Amino acid sequence: MRLMRRAASLLVISAAIVFVACAPLRAQNGQVLLPEQSAAKAKALLEQMIQALGGSAYLNAKDSTCTGMLGTFGHSGALTGYQRFWDYVKFPDKDRTEFSKKRNEITITNGKQGWVLDRGGVSPETADQLKDNERELRLDLDYILRYRLNEPGMIFRYLGPDVVDLKEAYWVEITDPQGHDIRIAIAKLTHLPIRKEVAMRDPVTHMRTEEVDYYSNFHSVDGITMYFQQTHIRNGLKVFQVFYSPDGCKFNTGLSDSLFTKESLEQRWAKVGKKPKKSKRKNHSGT
Repeated sequence: MRLMRRAASLLVISAAIVFVACAPLRAQNGQVLLPEQSAAKAKALLEQMIQALGGSAYLNAKDSTCTGMLGTFGHSGALTGYQRFWDYVKFPDKDRTEFSKKRNEITITNGKQGWVLDRGGVSPETADQLKDNERELRLDLDYILRYRLNEPGMIFRYLGPDVVDLKEAYWVEITDPQGHDIRIAIAKLTHLPIRKEVAMRDPVTHMRTEEVDYYSNFHSVDGITMYFQQTHIRNGLKVFQVFYSPDGCKFNTGLSDSLFTKESLEQRWAKVGKKPKKSKRKNHSGT
């Protein structure tokens, strides 16, 4: 989630872009299912995916620590650069991401609070940023699978088989109470996620927007199967790519709540943000 916020902050967003996304039709293999049957089929496929991701180890994970490279792209789709990151997550809603060689560019989200450390010091995130953080968290694939499947008002549909990114797959769709249509492609062979599509209204332009995430390069870490590469696309334009470092992720490391506080940023600012005062040089007379 925090990486999405960082990537979005580096984009130059053109107000002239108008996009209308239509939900694609999926193959139904000639089978007509009643709503109850469709929901049951979708839930069964989601359960298979959870088991492929690690089952109880995946669902009961307490925290994660990862490092890697974040690639960002401009509004034309051109690569704007790569930067290393260190990401600390304490489930369900605490996130700390550090950037730069000195790791003195830091963003923290802690529930409905958030702070930023940059060259100007520590400052709170704006109301709009906090709102975006909450929306992005609730639409994150792992958050959906761990915390939202039993949420009241969720509607499940099985959309049928398809070939997705050269892999045989099944599509399921979840519509949440906020009106987001969340479509997930699940690989037939491995039961792992291939792609997530979210159709929604842009909170600023109120135009229909579609965000797509691609997941690949899966590896097992501490009993959990995770993707080591993620690509995020908004309205057909690439926004960012995340490449986690080999052996760069660990789960259940016992992260402290104090790591996700404003005070932790103020302590970091005291160490790396303020330049020490230069002492006056003495002249040859010793004065």
